[in-house]
Amino acid sequence: MKIQTFSCLSITTICCFLCLFHFIFVVSGLCPEDQRFLLLKLKRNLKFKPENSIKLVSWHQSIACCEWSGVTCDKEGHVIGLDLSGDSIYGGLDNSSSLFSFQNLQLLNMANNNFNSEIPSGFSKLKNLTCLNLSYAGFVGHIPIDFSHMTRLVTLDISSLSYSTGQPLKLENLELQKFVQNFTMIRQLYMDGVSITAQGEEWSNALLPLLSLEELSMSNCNLSGLLHSLLAGLKNLSVIRLDQNNLSSTVPETFADFQNLITLNLSSCSLTGIFPEKIFQVATLVDIDISFNNDLYGSLPEFPPNGPLRTLIVSHTRFSGELPASISNLRQLSILDLSNCHFNRTLPSSMSTLTELTHLHLSFNYFTGPIPPLNMSKSLKYIDLSHNHLTGSITSVHLEDLRKLVQIDLQDNFLDGTIPSSIFSLPLLRIIQLSNNKFQGQLHEFSNISFSILEILDLSSNNLEEFIPLSIFHLTSLNVLQLSSNKLKGTLKLDVIQSLANLTALDLSYNNLSIDTTITEASLYSFPMMRRVKLASCNLMEFPGFLRNQSQINTLDLSNNNIQGSIPVWIWQLDSLVHLNLSYNLLSNLEGPMHNTSSTLKVLDIHSNQLQGKLSIIPPHATYLDYSSNNLSSTIPSDVVTYLSSVIFLSLSKNKISGTIPQSLCNKPNLLVLDVSNNYFNGTIPECLTQSKTLVVLNLKHNKLNGKIPDTFLASCALRTLDLNGNSLEGPIPHSMVNCTSLEVLHLGNNHLEDGFPCFLKTLSRLSVMVLRGNKFHGPVGCPHTNGTWHMLQIIDLALNNFSGLLPGKCLKTLDAMMLDEDQNVPKSNHIGNAFDDIIDYQDSVTLTCKGIQMEFFKILPVYTSIDFSSNNFEGPIPEELLNFTGLHVLNLSHNAFTGQISSSIGNLKQLESLDLSSNYFDGEIPKELASLSFLSYLNLSFNHLVGRIPTGTQLQSFEARFFEGNDGLYGSPLSESPSQGDGVHGKILPPHSREHVVDWNIVSAELGLVFGLGVIIGPLLFWKQWRQWYWKHVDFILCRIFPQLNLVYERRGEHSYQVLRWRH
Repeated sequence: MKIQTFSCLSITTICCFLCLFHFIFVVSGLCPEDQRFLLLKLKRNLKFKPENSIKLVSWHQSIACCEWSGVTCDKEGHVIGLDLSGDSIYGGLDNSSSLFSFQNLQLLNMANNNFNSEIPSGFSKLKNLTCLNLSYAGFVGHIPIDFSHMTRLVTLDISSLSYSTGQPLKLENLELQKFVQNFTMIRQLYMDGVSITAQGEEWSNALLPLLSLEELSMSNCNLSGLLHSLLAGLKNLSVIRLDQNNLSSTVPETFADFQNLITLNLSSCSLTGIFPEKIFQVATLVDIDISFNNDLYGSLPEFPPNGPLRTLIVSHTRFSGELPASISNLRQLSILDLSNCHFNRTLPSSMSTLTELTHLHLSFNYFTGPIPPLNMSKSLKYIDLSHNHLTGSITSVHLEDLRKLVQIDLQDNFLDGTIPSSIFSLPLLRIIQLSNNKFQGQLHEFSNISFSILEILDLSSNNLEEFIPLSIFHLTSLNVLQLSSNKLKGTLKLDVIQSLANLTALDLSYNNLSIDTTITEASLYSFPMMRRVKLASCNLMEFPGFLRNQSQINTLDLSNNNIQGSIPVWIWQLDSLVHLNLSYNLLSNLEGPMHNTSSTLKVLDIHSNQLQGKLSIIPPHATYLDYSSNNLSSTIPSDVVTYLSSVIFLSLSKNKISGTIPQSLCNKPNLLVLDVSNNYFNGTIPECLTQSKTLVVLNLKHNKLNGKIPDTFLASCALRTLDLNGNSLEGPIPHSMVNCTSLEVLHLGNNHLEDGFPCFLKTLSRLSVMVLRGNKFHGPVGCPHTNGTWHMLQIIDLALNNFSGLLPGKCLKTLDAMMLDEDQNVPKSNHIGNAFDDIIDYQDSVTLTCKGIQMEFFKILPVYTSIDFSSNNFEGPIPEELLNFTGLHVLNLSHNAFTGQISSSIGNLKQLESLDLSSNYFDGEIPKELASLSFLSYLNLSFNHLVGRIPTGTQLQSFEARFFEGNDGLYGSPLSESPSQGDGVHGKILPPHSREHVVDWNIVSAELGLVFGLGVIIGPLLFWKQWRQWYWKHVDFILCRIFPQLNLVYERRGEHSYQVLRWRH
């Protein structure tokens, strides 16, 4: 939070009047003609708005000019002070103005007007001026260097708001030095918003001669370069404001030498390094603001007793450490803002003695422990302790006597206990934010509702139970009511919200509530006009009728209910609707033609329903469309695609849509995510999809696509996820895929691709998931001549291919994501997923074999690592490099031809959960280190040549015997306690993948005998008519002998007679 500590304008004006106070008084009735004439001429020449003017509009000849508003005269009647500030003056001011004829003028204030012209050089004629205030008066362009002729200036304020005029005041190059060179008497210099564009040494040197300078304000002046330690030579400085400049500098320790320093503002200056603690301890310092310096480090010192600090703001820096208990020494502290830093540990209980505190902002830190009682801080208006790790409960002690409290924000902590009802009785409280905590129990009814001015109440994401107190629905000032994600129960009649006339946002989602939407026709128009309504998971059976009259609604979430039937037409015609979520319902039809859809609708989520038929409803300006997990069928109509000009996210996955993928989908300049997986699309992949410059996610998995993957990936390829799993694609991996340098997930599994190992893809340094399983890839996997590395690869699946040879240990060394970070004890991999904004958060999914079961992972966490090389022809020992993957969770090397002993280094795999080495040629004993893998929950060592006793360990003895069977001499629990000869083929154990190539002649001979016997009987029946007639004649005879009820009779059909069986009657 940024807080303006004091007004530059008011200080300037006060200083100017103090300069004149000792020798100026207003003379009644005395008004020399020349002074009156000049003032009236000035009035005629100035343009102003009479309806807004207070001073100029009151200048009448009937009153002595020295009594006119804003005019101050000396005892001879000469005008020595002129205050026209904030008098709605507009238009220009030039050198011919009578203003510059007031030679005795000492004070001139024309601030807060709108001259919209350059500053005339005529000001230099006013040589007696001691105070000049032209701040925020709409002047533009270059400041005249002639200002330096006003050598008696004590106070000068030429501050400007450049964004209001579009043209800033300027002092460029070496002009600053010339501008101030004669200001030897100046004490207050305010130049905020003036574009000076000077380097650190230049502007510092220019100011050094101003030895009388007490107040310096040059915020937002385009200053750059270092904060020069020479500034410490200005010993009298009490106010330093250099905020909003790009200084990119450390703060000199010499700033602690300013013995009169009262105010220091260095916010938003790109400061770096460590901030000197001594500055906080300057005996005179009252206000300090060093916020919004993201690379500024430091900590808070021990504060001296009776320190004068009133404002302490270090937010949005890298300050860390604890909040010292000596903070209680700052008895005058009013504003404490440490938000968005790295502070930790508990909040000191001594904070409770800060009786003058009005603003307490400690959000987005790592504070722990309970909240200290703040009831003695009776002036507190704002409390923001959100996004920390605070624990404990809130009691009435925390809140009593805080009669001035306006806002309390404690969201995103670990606070528990019940919410005290007394919080609702604070008379000035407008905002209560307690979401994302662990508050529990029942919300009790509360009193004094009629005096409440509460506007925002957010208690979402807690563990609140029982019923919603009806008192809440009598908070008539309430704008926002959010009670979602709790355990509230009961039936709530929706008409209770009719009393909340100011309500704009309602969220009751994800509780155990049942919302009764029954309302009378007459009450439809008495509901408040809301902008956001969220009733997800509220056991709704139908669309609430009051919604059709909500003309201002922009967000509507009715997801995860039991609404059946059609989506009504009126919902598409809500003029302000932007976000509509109807997912997870039982909706079956889309009503209404496309052209009736609201033009404002940007987000439409209707996934996981039972929608049937063609895709018909497409909002014309939608950016997010999710139709997945429905029963939509047919093809994508061509006229539908024309409505997708603005779409960013489009998901049609898990439907029954067929046909080819329309080429027109490629012509969407904003499309980032296209997911048409799990449908019946056929044909080839349109080349234009791989030529897209915008697509980040392309998911075409589980369709019937064929042909080759187009070799047309552009140099500007933006893909992060490419999923073509489960199609009938063939040919090699296209080499142009190397252009997709941002690719993180590549899933080409379960196709008919045929190629060698894609070493050329090692240039894709961001690749995290690569699945090539279930294809016809072949050859070795080593890439000795490739320079690239997959240091982020955390999932690699090459299973069910024809890869062969040794596993290359040298190449495995570069898989850094498989290793644990020694400092953080977590894998070095990154999160896999594509978050584009608050609405779109696409989660990649991948199907992996884990613990012997194929599972689909919808959220691939950064800690999950997996290697699956199963069902290939790899040989040789397991490389030691692979056994150093300390962050590995799943390892599957089954159904290969690996040999040698299982190395004791396997004990390095401390995170391993699943290990499958079955159906290989491993020999020797099982290493005892395997028993020390405490996370191992799946192990398969079957069909190898392992011998000896199975090492004792909790995990190993808990696995079934079948996971150890088929070995030569393995024994011990869970097998028998004595060695036994393992089963094999002809005395030799072969793994299952080898057994597929062994001919069992017993089975073959049986099959041949069966085929021959059937051929002897069936062959003549098919090809020998006389045999067929003799055969069936004897079959009929036998059946008649067995069943007396049957009788042979002759029937005539055409010209032939046939003998047939009939039942006797």
